[in-house]
Amino acid sequence: MKMVCRISGVLISLLFFSLLKGSEQGPHERRLINDLLRDYNVMERPVANESEPLLLSFGLTLQQLIDVDEKNQIVTSNLWLNLEWVDVNLRWNVSQYGGIRDIRIAPKYIWKPDVLMYNSADERIDSTFPTNVVVQHNGSCSYIPPGIFKSTCKIDITWFPFDDQKCVMKFGSWTYDGNALDLLLPSEEADLSTYIDNGEWDLRGFPGVRNLIYYTCCPEPYVDITFTLHIRRRTLYYGFNLIIPCVLISSMALLGFALPPDSGEKLTLGVTILLSLTVFMLQLAQNMPPTSDAVSIIGTYFACTMVMVAFSVVMTVVVLNYHHRNSDTHEMPQCIKSLFLVWLPWILRMSRPSRKMKEKRVLFNKKMKELELKERSSRSLLANVLEIDDDFRTAYSTPGYLHVPSNDDSSAIHSCITTQRELSSITRELRFITNHLRDEDGANEIIGEWKFAAMVIDRVCLIMFTIFTMVSTFLCLFSAPHLSA
Repeated sequence: MKMVCRISGVLISLLFFSLLKGSEQGPHERRLINDLLRDYNVMERPVANESEPLLLSFGLTLQQLIDVDEKNQIVTSNLWLNLEWVDVNLRWNVSQYGGIRDIRIAPKYIWKPDVLMYNSADERIDSTFPTNVVVQHNGSCSYIPPGIFKSTCKIDITWFPFDDQKCVMKFGSWTYDGNALDLLLPSEEADLSTYIDNGEWDLRGFPGVRNLIYYTCCPEPYVDITFTLHIRRRTLYYGFNLIIPCVLISSMALLGFALPPDSGEKLTLGVTILLSLTVFMLQLAQNMPPTSDAVSIIGTYFACTMVMVAFSVVMTVVVLNYHHRNSDTHEMPQCIKSLFLVWLPWILRMSRPSRKMKEKRVLFNKKMKELELKERSSRSLLANVLEIDDDFRTAYSTPGYLHVPSNDDSSAIHSCITTQRELSSITRELRFITNHLRDEDGANEIIGEWKFAAMVIDRVCLIMFTIFTMVSTFLCLFSAPHLSA
């Protein structure tokens, strides 16, 4: 019996509290909403005097910068719109409705301003989520719809990837002019207190300004609130993936002029570097909008580097052509000889490997002198032999003298004649060898001149392209406004 009494007491208490709660909140709020919306017209502009404009306070809260599509020139961002106005038709006495000071009403049941983003790139134009409107007892309405906004933005790629972008977001009433709906800007800067940093872009500012514009279609003024999203690109990603590889590849092109022509890889290196730059150029073109209005600074640098590498390939062909020339096919003109063998080596402080050539010439002169001495001695020996032979012939040819040569005299004469023939053949061979050595030395000297001219061209190209690479790198990559400032 006691247990039944306890259970009954608990049930009575719960029923009492539930009735008390319903009597305080449910009937009053329901009655308030019914009274406010009974004769309410959502098409009516809620003003006490229809000749005066409705004042609308418009603010913006940036939550996140989601994406900046340079190719399609669209900026995607997460925004909250902050709209506040006074609706004279939604006022009530707090004491008559159980102390209720504010209520939440769906926006489709009351009047709300038709504020849209003028430069929206979304298919639905209005991409906000219709949240409830908070209505105060004095008629003050607060409407904060969140949304993912896609806005058009003129992307300036002149200083890519060291660029700053300023994207405009223009908000205003689509149908009401300034005489019917006046937009006010409560703060000159959008609310950035809950902003989430973007990995690619650094937010520099998000200021807003109120504009009063007269369009050609209508004589009435139209008011809009324009916010300018100022962002700066973070260059770390592009520095590691585009700039540094390009600088290294362009520096490797300079090594082609330090590579010996006899290695056989001089031309291959230049062509390989040119193809590598082409691949990087294609990767860069995928992220850039297809426009002819401006060329990015990194694109200009890539183009300069490609021109330099292409020209280095051409000069490599010239160097290889000069290096492999000989006396049988080419003769060095006097102007080229003066330019590449005299003036440019003197300017570049280059000297020909003349010591070895002098030593070879000294050895060659010694050999020539020895050959001449041998030739003279052989000639004198031959002359003596011939004189002896003439003496024998003169003596034997005297009239009245009859001499029968002995066997010793015949053998001596035969040996002299044989020696004469051998010496004559040796002399001819020595002359042939001497002429051949002279011709070979002259040909080697001409080949050496062509090779030295190729070395001079290599040195000139190395210096010129090094200066060009350094100047173009500093001018193109360090001339951005925020880098030079």
